[in-house]
Amino acid sequence: MALQQFLEFEKPVVELEKKIEELRQAALDTKVDNSHEIERLSQNAMRLQEEIFSNLTPWQITQLARHPLRPYTLDYTPRLFKDFIELHGDRNFRDDPAIVGGLAMLENEPVMVIGHQKGRTTKEKVFRNFGMPNPEGYRKAVRLMSMAERLKKPIITFIDTPGAFPGIGAEERGQAEAIAKNLMVMSRLRVPIIVVVIGEGGSGGALAIGVGDRVLMLEYATYSVISPEGCAAILWKDGSKADVAAKALKITAKDLNKLGIIDEVVKEPLGGAHQSIDAAAITLKESLVRSLHGLKKFSQDELLEMRYKKYREIGQYNE
Repeated sequence: MALQQFLEFEKPVVELEKKIEELRQAALDTKVDNSHEIERLSQNAMRLQEEIFSNLTPWQITQLARHPLRPYTLDYTPRLFKDFIELHGDRNFRDDPAIVGGLAMLENEPVMVIGHQKGRTTKEKVFRNFGMPNPEGYRKAVRLMSMAERLKKPIITFIDTPGAFPGIGAEERGQAEAIAKNLMVMSRLRVPIIVVVIGEGGSGGALAIGVGDRVLMLEYATYSVISPEGCAAILWKDGSKADVAAKALKITAKDLNKLGIIDEVVKEPLGGAHQSIDAAAITLKESLVRSLHGLKKFSQDELLEMRYKKYREIGQYNE
């Protein structure tokens, strides 16, 4: 577990790991063999971590989805794909760094990869606009999707955004229209589409690249029409009730899988994907390859029909 950046509910494990590190350092300094004590505390830390992460609340999962060390799209691309070539611009206004995309190879299959991208340092966060795309970002995405359809290449998208950017400039340039067009275009694309929610799946900003034949979701990601804080502010005029809102919204992978919103929950390493990006990528790659292999069995017409039925059935009440 990263000792520098941790969440409040992770504190007991972090304190144990600090103690283990101190014992290791003491052993180096004094040449005293305390390996048995280190092993005992390590086992205790593992058990405690398993106990904590097996009983996370929706609000705690929301915090994990926003973890500052959580891997982003460009952390996954070199681990999942070969020969990723990033493509830029919407051919209308400018390039939007909050959405990245390009051609790559998944195993031996050429694919189009598109995803939200956040930043880690202050400079990167500003450059990526905190992962909140402007209209030109969504227009870049739809341009790349249309290119993939012309080339008959499958599309893989990665969702990780608080939402579309709500600034005046974005609204002036047609934010709502850009998102609506993406929904329309994705619903009609005659190639397989796999969607992966890797972090925050926020509002229409997420859904704009979220219409797929298979929707995968990492274990500690979230997917919702509104943030828990926003929901709490509207319903109770009190953003501090975000934990109550998170539970009511059913935003976790487990809940959404039960509701039929997503198709598969992808397991993460103990403690979250940021604890071992390589391990998280291996599991995710297995799911992507399996999903793509399954979708390639269907004709274009069958894909469109299944996609239509998939989204028509969401929200239906069946006795």
